Amino acid sequence: MVILDLSIVNVALPSIQSSLGFSSPALQWVIDAYAITFAGFLMFAGRAADHFGQRRTFVAALLLFGLASLAGGAAPSQEVLVGARAVQGLGGALMAACSLAIITASFPPGPRLHRAIGLWAAMNGLGGAAGVLLGGIITEVLSWRWVLLINPPIAIAAALVAYAVVVERRRAKDGASFDLAGAVTLTVGQIVLVYGVVEAGLKGWDTFDALGPIVLGP
Repeated sequence: MVILDLSIVNVALPSIQSSLGFSSPALQWVIDAYAITFAGFLMFAGRAADHFGQRRTFVAALLLFGLASLAGGAAPSQEVLVGARAVQGLGGALMAACSLAIITASFPPGPRLHRAIGLWAAMNGLGGAAGVLLGGIITEVLSWRWVLLINPPIAIAAALVAYAVVVERRRAKDGASFDLAGAVTLTVGQIVLVYGVVEAGLKGWDTFDALGPIVLGP
């Protein structure tokens, strides 16, 4: 779902534009809102899984992703859709970080772990390829809203399976509390940096809108 939602929505962009009246520059934010929050929260997501527990964080991430998809699929306006996509990116970051952490914690070093990581990586690639095909079919047969509305039932089913199957793990207590200020600072810096890269693609690498965030983010 994490990678699928990057490519599947791309195919539906023309339908989204005509349905909600996006301008061409504003339409790009349907993709960029997801990408920026996804990239910005990856480090925070890994730390959250260590602190709060892998299963708990993963199940919460699935439910958050499903709710954001439901809000996006039912969005009555541009602002609601872009906001829902941003929340999807947060859920996607938590899902991506937790899923890999769960795999590495569930298998001992060796061939089984290598196969599991290989399968995880293969599913990421499959999600990107499948999104293009499914996006076209769903948009043509149903509507663009269903490229988002297919996620909630999958997320709920995956959350139930994860809760039943995944063993709760968290990093052993070492006396250090969760560094909220540090996590927020790191996350904001990453978001600003990724925003600059996105703006560079839209407005050019020699513009202040791109260079300012790229310099300020780190």
